[in-house]
Amino acid sequence: MKHEAFHYPALEDVKAESKKLNAFLLLAERASALFQALPLGSKEAANRIAFQPMEGTDGTEEGAPGELTVRRYHRFAKAGPGLIWFEAVATLPQARASAHQLWLTERNVDQYKKLLDDIRELSLKENGYAPLIVMQATNSGRYSKPHGYPEPLIAYHCPPLEDAPLSEDRIVTDEELKRFEEAYAHTAALCQQAGFDGMDVKCCHRYLACELLSAYTRPGPYGGSYENRTRFLKNCYRAAQSEVKGSSFFLSSRLNVYDGFAYPYGFGVKEGGGLQPDLREPIQLIKELKQAFDIPLINVTMGNPYKNPHVNRPYDHGNYVPDEHPLEGVGRMMWGVSQIQHAVPDLPVLGSAFSYLRQYAGNLAAGMVEGGHCAMAGFGRLAFADPNFIHELRENGTVNAKNACVTCGGCAVLLRQGIPAGCVVRDREEYKL
Repeated sequence: MKHEAFHYPALEDVKAESKKLNAFLLLAERASALFQALPLGSKEAANRIAFQPMEGTDGTEEGAPGELTVRRYHRFAKAGPGLIWFEAVATLPQARASAHQLWLTERNVDQYKKLLDDIRELSLKENGYAPLIVMQATNSGRYSKPHGYPEPLIAYHCPPLEDAPLSEDRIVTDEELKRFEEAYAHTAALCQQAGFDGMDVKCCHRYLACELLSAYTRPGPYGGSYENRTRFLKNCYRAAQSEVKGSSFFLSSRLNVYDGFAYPYGFGVKEGGGLQPDLREPIQLIKELKQAFDIPLINVTMGNPYKNPHVNRPYDHGNYVPDEHPLEGVGRMMWGVSQIQHAVPDLPVLGSAFSYLRQYAGNLAAGMVEGGHCAMAGFGRLAFADPNFIHELRENGTVNAKNACVTCGGCAVLLRQGIPAGCVVRDREEYKL
């Protein structure tokens, strides 16, 4: 089904189209709801805007931040989000998604500390406050490419993601999973030493922890039942918590609540339900994480950027034409975020997928926050394209269309190729396809 590219000259046009599509889009006229402080456990975010973890593939071979990494976070700092959800940092060398993915070690921890000091100093100077900074700790699993070519670590064979079945020896053993869990302890200690406010045990977009949530067909203690499928994630939390000192450093997750694949290959669906979301298990898991690990917020997302990217980042241009209108995809994400927030009203939920709406992204974010459907709005692609959209929102109540993300997917193409990733439209001096 072919859809027209983004063509909404006024906010009322977006409202009319979303109503016609029955899409769950709550659009506020003003952005003021985004500029209220948000308590997060013992800490506080200065506003309700977060920058999502956008990988730049521009670290050094040793895993330290590279020149472009530093440039990106300096730009983010000056922009003034209340929270910077720092991009994926590998827990082990074999778990890196590229030869230049960040990897935190004893040898480079001081370089991370220097970057965090810079971020806080720049934001204080520019905005009068420092952002909270959460590091995303990852095991890339199926998408591991530590030497620049695929070396997948899979939980089970997943036909929707394998054109041909991968070799049996790519399925990680129970013993390997235990070692992967233990790695989160060391990473958490280094994360706290570097000065991060908290650590994300990454569980989204079908990387290893996320894939295990749908391991219905895997035998043994990590597959089959809900208890088994959530074992790895919870054990990673326990390992991380065992090395954290004091009470101010917190754990959280960017969590897939819906994969977009039918049973038995997707989380957030039920047997016989096709692609229809069923959020009972995701809600149960989030409640358990809150109770067991006192998480102060949860970052909600969906889909797989490698296979069904329209689910988690709706677009007009891509390598396939989705069978739904992009606004329907945005609406499904907003619906899912709202469902989670209402199921756990005392846990702030960070929503995703606002960037598709370009100059109206702030209106959607404000509408979600104002209506109590989420506590915070996360921006990824728009932060790549124009991190200063926050100043525009604060001053003018809208995003400048001339600077907005156009959802071309160019940043994702660079990332998949292992090339330093950024906005190929708005930041052409640094990033070219």
